[in-house]
This record gives sequence, C-alpha cells and structure tokens, in this order.
Amino acid sequence: MRNLCPEDHLDKVKTLADRVARSYGLEIFEVLLRRESVGWVVRITIDRPPANASSADETRDAIAIEDCKRVSADLSAVLDVNVSFDFSYTLEVSSPGLDRPLRDLADCKRFKGRLARIVTTEAIDGQRHLVGRITAVEDEQVVIETKCRIHRIPWLVVVRARLEIEL
Repeated sequence: MRNLCPEDHLDKVKTLADRVARSYGLEIFEVLLRRESVGWVVRITIDRPPANASSADETRDAIAIEDCKRVSADLSAVLDVNVSFDFSYTLEVSSPGLDRPLRDLADCKRFKGRLARIVTTEAIDGQRHLVGRITAVEDEQVVIETKCRIHRIPWLVVVRARLEIEL
C-alpha cells in the first residue's frame, strides 16, 4: 500500500475506525491525527448511539473502559494491515466524557434534562455564557432553564456547548 500524507491518513483512519466501532454497536464521535510533543497521535473518541426516546438509562449510554480496550486492540490491528504510516504514532481511544461537547441540536435533544454550559457570539438575555438545564429544542433553538429564567438560544449563535458534570 502506498504511503499517504497525513490528510489522506485521516480519511482512511476514519473509515476503518467507523467499521471497528460499528462492529461493537458503537459510533465514532471524533477522529484526530495530530503532531504533538510526543510525536504523532491518532486520537479516536467513541460513543454509544443514542438510546430510543423511551430509555432514560444514562448508564446504558456510557462508554466503559472495556469498550475502549476492545476498539483500541481491533483498530490497532486493522491500521497495521491497512495503512502504511510513514511515521510512528500513538493510538488513543476514549469516550467524549461526562462534560462532552454538544455538537448540534440533535445532541441537545439527546441530553434533554441535563445541565449544559453554552457560550454564544452575541448576548442572549444580556449574557454570552449561560449555564442551565436543557428543557427543549424548538425551531433551531436550544431552550435552557437557569435559576432565574428560561432562555431560548438560537443554535446559529452558539460558539461552544458542553454538558456540565453534576455531582
């Protein structure tokens, strides 16, 4: 197999990682190929597809260490056979974490009822940084309830959104 530039590697790694993750009923959240101080790192973030609407079991959605181990072992073997890296690399497989990013309105719907931190490009009700519970997604807006009020945030003005860790 021919050597690929890093951008070509990324596409190939995404395809292979997706195949391995799907074999375990998982999905790919993110794939990164980066040059870091320790050398090249292939960072794969795996996730469990959302449960159906009737399931409120958050532990069912959690990625376990065993999931990461299985995907890492299989993906390592698949990469060794299918990709000719012209550099050494470290493979890391992890979950999005408890404070996972919310990438789109579908993620907001999935985590309705959870506490989120949202940063916007323009002030919403006088604030650009809001922390509140996701209560709904309506008309391209995420609706969150803070201690003081309900905020309707157009997704187009969201710069960053992530779940907050609740103790």
